[in-house]
Amino acid sequence: MTTGKKSINNTVMKREILIWILRIAASVILLQTLYFKFSGAEESIYIFTALGVEPYGRIGSAIAELIVVILILIPKTTWIGALGGIGVMTGAILSHVFVLGLVVKDDGGLLFSLAIITLLCCLGLLYFNKNKLSNLLN
Repeated sequence: MTTGKKSINNTVMKREILIWILRIAASVILLQTLYFKFSGAEESIYIFTALGVEPYGRIGSAIAELIVVILILIPKTTWIGALGGIGVMTGAILSHVFVLGLVVKDDGGLLFSLAIITLLCCLGLLYFNKNKLSNLLN
């Protein structure tokens, strides 16, 4: 019987490690972009000017992303942060596809790729927290 318990504990531990990897990956990407948005970096100003929402869109999205990071890093609110992250990243991806283009200011598609990675992390976090979401809907 101890082998069964070890196997279950090992599975649970691997799941928790994966969840923390997803949390940290999404949070690091989002936090890294905050500096550029809050400092008014040239690329951020270019992006939000092209979208027609500079400076309020830049500052507003930075605040939203900061809230998402905080919620993702708190285990009890991870699912709420993941939902917010999915919303924010969907907006970013759609902005790239329909307005900005996949490559912005010769970045080789880095910003678009980071948005996709963050979206996938948030989707993974939501999957691992689906019971909390279904409890809310019931």
